[in-house]
Amino acid sequence: MKLKIALFSLMLAMLAMLAAVTPIATANEVTGEEFKPFADKHIILQLSDQANEAVVLDTANNLIKNYGGPDLIDIEIVTFGKGVRLMYADSPQQVRIASLVENGVRFYVCQNTLDTMERSHGERPKINPVAIVVQAGVAHIIDRVDDGYILIRP
Repeated sequence: MKLKIALFSLMLAMLAMLAAVTPIATANEVTGEEFKPFADKHIILQLSDQANEAVVLDTANNLIKNYGGPDLIDIEIVTFGKGVRLMYADSPQQVRIASLVENGVRFYVCQNTLDTMERSHGERPKINPVAIVVQAGVAHIIDRVDDGYILIRP
């Protein structure tokens, strides 16, 4: 019996030492995204047309106001096709994008679209550093909808 207690104590001590030296990743560290535990709504705003840039940014801002602040709504803006122009480093919408990022909005850019643009124009566009690049914007939307996000295409 004493041997079992000693082994059990040794195992607990080893687990405690392991926990002390092993960092635990938070959801934010794993995904690289903001984690909003109090968000009532999880929204994706799709932007595939450059003409709707202002509408998408206005919609995100209005949703934050409507739901009582950035902690109560989780918003992602996913750009692909002509919509990726919103996320160019020299976009005229930089100030609005920065403001929305400060309020927890995440911006995604489609890698496939960037690759196509590079092949067509001979160079890759410079992208705003706040953008999170995903392989396929549409696939990202599908995955998020499967996770319970609501898709809105203003």
